[in-house]
Amino acid sequence: MSNASSASESTPSASSLKKSRWSEYKQIMDNGLWKNNQALVALLGLCPLLAVSNNTVNGLGLGLATLVVLMLSNVLVSLIRDHVSDEIRIPVFIAIIATAVTVIDLLMNAYFHTLHGILGIFIPLIVTNCAILGRAEAYASKNTVDKALLDGFFMGLGFLFILVLLGAAREMIGSGTLFDQAYLMFGEGARDWTIHFSDSYQGVLLAILPPGAFIGLGLIIAYKNYIDAKKLSKQQNALGIQIAVSSPINPNS
Repeated sequence: MSNASSASESTPSASSLKKSRWSEYKQIMDNGLWKNNQALVALLGLCPLLAVSNNTVNGLGLGLATLVVLMLSNVLVSLIRDHVSDEIRIPVFIAIIATAVTVIDLLMNAYFHTLHGILGIFIPLIVTNCAILGRAEAYASKNTVDKALLDGFFMGLGFLFILVLLGAAREMIGSGTLFDQAYLMFGEGARDWTIHFSDSYQGVLLAILPPGAFIGLGLIIAYKNYIDAKKLSKQQNALGIQIAVSSPINPNS
């Protein structure tokens, strides 16, 4: 009887396993969106990010393409991780990424032809994005399909968010508009989606030029670092208070 009870105690319950799984999923989400954001922390994929983020629609188009490629490549790498030797894994990963990028490139050329022409070479260059190969090597090749899929989704979503944020900021400052040329992605019904903040606004040319991209991204990174430092300071202060409360000074000592 004692052996059976000890075995049941040592075996994790279904609720604890479920809780542990959701904790892992939450950690994947936090890493992709904030803690390990590939554009703000790892600083990967900066070439297309800085080049096409001169307006919101361009950033959204490239961001969605990168997101889909990340998800496809992570899932495929996770599926074959036990069948590929270490000696050839990098060429195989690159071939998988190139295949996914080719599919996305052909689909965008078919359904978003004008936007595809604007983004140009930066769609095929997704193949060389170190963030995608890095996630395939560091995470997807070592984890199950569900975790690899979530990692690709949230890593891509974090990259997409920075692309759209930077593109929107540069478009508003540089042109005084928002969602200009939205019809390139959403069809003719989106021609009226453009928001004009002022008819007399001349715009700041620097914002839509390459230096504006570097300045804008630098400000976003600085703001993230400020938020992280402030959060860390609060945690350290709270920890100090807890230590002081748990270890009161004995007046008789």
